[in-house]
Amino acid sequence: MSPADSPVPALHAEAPDGVLVAYRVHGDVGADAAGPPVLLVHGFASDSVVTWEGTGWVGALRDAGRAVVTTDLRGHGESDKPADADSYAPDRLGADLVAVLDSAGVRQADVVAYSMGNRVVSALCELAPERVRRVVVGGAGPSELFATWDLDEVRAYLMDGVPPRNPVIAQVLAPAIRAGADREALLACTAGVAGAPLAIPGGIPVLFVAGEDDPVPAGVQQLALDWGSDLVTIPGRDHVSTLTARAFKDAAVAFLA
Repeated sequence: MSPADSPVPALHAEAPDGVLVAYRVHGDVGADAAGPPVLLVHGFASDSVVTWEGTGWVGALRDAGRAVVTTDLRGHGESDKPADADSYAPDRLGADLVAVLDSAGVRQADVVAYSMGNRVVSALCELAPERVRRVVVGGAGPSELFATWDLDEVRAYLMDGVPPRNPVIAQVLAPAIRAGADREALLACTAGVAGAPLAIPGGIPVLFVAGEDDPVPAGVQQLALDWGSDLVTIPGRDHVSTLTARAFKDAAVAFLA
């Protein structure tokens, strides 16, 4: 599914540094009968249409009576794609989400994030905790994946096609390359996000969701215990297939009700 396949046109919010961040509004964000709008934040090397519309997430939340805001992180989808690592510092990515909420007219939102998107939501919660009511952390744990990558290997693979020694780099990046992603933006994003924390203020309730066969959120069980949060484990699912699981959607809808 490509951005052109979305029935909802993209709007753009201007971040504090001038970057234009694409977003879409599904439903009436002013109708709070079933709860505040839900902000969906995708992961690395994807976009909002593929991650949230193509997998049925927007439909499931709309069926539950919720308005939905989806956004393309900078460097992805229909957002601007700066090529310097500083543009992807966590505080800038978090400020992008504030700009999207402001532009969409959303005072406070529930949030569902996946994979790298949780690092961005963590930055949002640090910058503006009053804008977030509840958070669903999907496919992420205490360790940030890019911190384990050799940036020179990432650069050689993205720019010259040199196979990396770390097979995970190719597993993550190859689909994005085939889809025509901006390689310089992906490299800059990798460098800028590497080591970004997952730290959501204690006053914001959190639900963790992880696939049973997903190595990315390693350590999430202890993190959930430390935070006093519930963890839903999806049997037989890896990092990609967890996102499409009906059990994930059902758990999120129930937690955000």
